[in-house]
Amino acid sequence: MSLVMQSSQPGSNSERLLQVKDLKVYFSVETGFFAKLFSKASTYVRAVDNVSFGVDKGEIFSLAGESGCGKTTLGMSIMRLVEVTSGKIYFNGTDVLSLNRKNLKKFRRDAQMIFQDPYEALPPHLTVFDIIGESIDVHKLASTYDEKMDLVYKVLEDVRLIPAERFIDAYSHQLSGGQRQRVAIASALVLKPKLIVADEPVSMLDVSVRSEILNLMLELREQFKLTYLFITHDLAVARYLSDRIAIMYLGKIVEMGRTKGIIETPLHPYTKALMSVVPVPDPFIDREKRIILSGEVPSATNIPSGCRFHTRCPLAKENCRKMEPEMVEAEPGHYVACWCI
Repeated sequence: MSLVMQSSQPGSNSERLLQVKDLKVYFSVETGFFAKLFSKASTYVRAVDNVSFGVDKGEIFSLAGESGCGKTTLGMSIMRLVEVTSGKIYFNGTDVLSLNRKNLKKFRRDAQMIFQDPYEALPPHLTVFDIIGESIDVHKLASTYDEKMDLVYKVLEDVRLIPAERFIDAYSHQLSGGQRQRVAIASALVLKPKLIVADEPVSMLDVSVRSEILNLMLELREQFKLTYLFITHDLAVARYLSDRIAIMYLGKIVEMGRTKGIIETPLHPYTKALMSVVPVPDPFIDREKRIILSGEVPSATNIPSGCRFHTRCPLAKENCRKMEPEMVEAEPGHYVACWCI
């Protein structure tokens, strides 16, 4: 297989909505008295470490990986909910990290985030009308109470909370998990955003309602021409929903490409291991082909030298321990950072 060095941002074209370049998010770690006494070096959690990718208009781009790989921090940094250490984030060509308060407010109307736990995300002391109405008030979308009421009714119908009058005066504790998540989606959707960052939006829901929420998100994408950055640990969900997938490990993207290529012909040993344990509803599948990784994920405060996956990789060789692999285009549109392919 021939490898071509990456000459431009993967998937870049004139329809680019979001561009992330060389992004780093480090968190300083407080150490004890004796650690400070004997060492002047600061300790950092390298949550996101030199990540680059782009998302096109109308696309569903998934960030997938184990818990703790940095995907949620990456999503929050794009929304400027955590401080970025270095790098660039462009939205519609605008540098997000340089926005002042006024322009940041405008950006957050165009880019909304849906969080993992809808119960925690919804204020328990507010009704559904108040929760959605708060977004309307902050961005001054309605000049009268009747206009505000019309917007709330309309968006509740858009997320299939019908009849709207049944839910409009309800509190979050009176709703099911699926209904709460629909309210969270409605609160974002009422602003008519261009981008939605969805952080594990179905992982806290019963299995029976997950497909309903995923199908709703697909319908809303078509209806409102939405773009999604979808964060998940579940490759089965990523496979169902995504146009493209990026696999993260210990703060870095190790493989990225079209969903079909990532799922059917994974190249990185980590991606292969993740795919081998995805549940398949077929009793005739050979379970012995599952790849069970040994060892634990290294600490993000003590990143291994070379390829950071080499401590768990069954194919690791000497080169992997010494040199960090660069992202290369192994196949058209399919990128991977690995010495062993």
